[in-house]
Amino acid sequence: MSDEELLELYRDPDTRRNAFNQLVRKYQQKVYWLVRKMVVDHDDANDITQEVFIKAWTALENFRGDAKLYTWLYRIASNEAINFLNKKRRRFFVPIHDVEGELSEKLESDPVVSGDEVQLKLQKAILKLPEKQRLVFNLKYYEDLPYEEISEITGTSVGALKASYHWAVKKIEDFLNGTD
Repeated sequence: MSDEELLELYRDPDTRRNAFNQLVRKYQQKVYWLVRKMVVDHDDANDITQEVFIKAWTALENFRGDAKLYTWLYRIASNEAINFLNKKRRRFFVPIHDVEGELSEKLESDPVVSGDEVQLKLQKAILKLPEKQRLVFNLKYYEDLPYEEISEITGTSVGALKASYHWAVKKIEDFLNGTD
């Protein structure tokens, strides 16, 4: 079902719930994995994904269609993931490297990643990136989104995104080569 069809169903009060269920089915996995790459922990990613769809439910009637529906959802998801990490840092009064350490430990015990040493090392390198840079890297590298769509999601210019991605790749390469 296309996004336009979903939105059309959503606008009809008789089919609103069904449309939203279809929306969740269509995008839940993508949103979950975007969030999971940011926060690492499965339970946290599940909770944040639920929050994303709760926010989407309450705001969908105001969706103007200026962006694609998944771009709009990704923006909500990325903001929720970054807000979660910021709250976690403030709640425990820990510096950024301690949060990275905690996420890195969770990563090592994650059955999805733990068996693959190369993947584990890459994920640890990605965790060392600042949150916005990590988001840009994940959207470009894993989701293969064009810079224009990432710009809509992050509210950042295409030029700044290209620079951010370049620096993220450089930092990851340095980490993987042991020169960071």
